[in-house]
Amino acid sequence: AQVVESGGGLVQPGGSLRLRCEIAGATVPLRSIGWFRQVPGKERDAVSCITVSDSAAVYATSVKGRFTIARDNAKNAVYLQMDRLEAEDTGRYHCVADQWMPCTVLLRPTTELHYVGQGTQVTVSS
Repeated sequence: AQVVESGGGLVQPGGSLRLRCEIAGATVPLRSIGWFRQVPGKERDAVSCITVSDSAAVYATSVKGRFTIARDNAKNAVYLQMDRLEAEDTGRYHCVADQWMPCTVLLRPTTELHYVGQGTQVTVSS
């Protein structure tokens, strides 16, 4: 399967961005789709994840109330709406997915990822 992210960019603190992730070619229905943030030299940070079957969402404490993850029901795709962005949100955002892992496992920093995209850069700076 191919994972493609889009929607990153440069934005001022307090601004908004909307990321999109589409997974093409999955031969088995996906169980969970999520996002993590990568900063060079640091362990990846879980951001958010959604369960495909019931759209239940989980968020990292640092983004709760500011970010919203949602499914595109027509496709294997999710959106991540990021509002009130802060400098600490800067990083490369990667979309991840799995047919069997629940979100709680998918977002662990040591989990071996089967479907992961190249990422899209988000820079929050004035």
